[in-house]
Amino acid sequence: MAVKLLDDYGIADLTMRRLARELGLTPGALYWHFADKQALLGAVADRILATTTSPADPAPWADRVHAICTGLRNALLSTTDGAELVSASFAAGKSEQMAAILDRLAEAAAEAGIDAAHADLAARSVLYYVLGFTADEQSRLQWDAAGALTEGQSAMTSNPNARFSFGLGLLVDGMAAHAAASRDHRGDPGVTVPAP
Repeated sequence: MAVKLLDDYGIADLTMRRLARELGLTPGALYWHFADKQALLGAVADRILATTTSPADPAPWADRVHAICTGLRNALLSTTDGAELVSASFAAGKSEQMAAILDRLAEAAAEAGIDAAHADLAARSVLYYVLGFTADEQSRLQWDAAGALTEGQSAMTSNPNARFSFGLGLLVDGMAAHAAASRDHRGDPGVTVPAP
């Protein structure tokens, strides 16, 4: 029901009181299941992200990053304000699914050759790109549907898949270049970097 309310009304109107009313419960009964709104939003975020799947481990690291990020973007786009809700839940530490996605990206970064001290930071950078890009994409789509964008602004809503892939490719290339520079500095032979 919470995901349906999110789709129908957006994140601003997804409240504990409204959800309780829709379920025919008192707000106090809902607090039995969720300590606060952040816990509710975390549960909704995990529900949205349940459609994401972990790419096969044998895939090269760059392919895994692309698959993880594309799956995440698709999940975020599946519901109104999905990127905003998931981003807020992630920032509050309330989404188990986002923690798992971050771990998978950090593993890929480490496999790329990024040192352990920076693998988590690389994963977070990629994750922030996906969240930010998708939040902007959803906002533009909503404004465009309302007729509130100028012609030039509306053009930015065209071909979002290509724009997303280009930006993600830059990040993956940057991870590979950072890892290669670190290996050169240490004199390590390193690993072969697959083409994105």
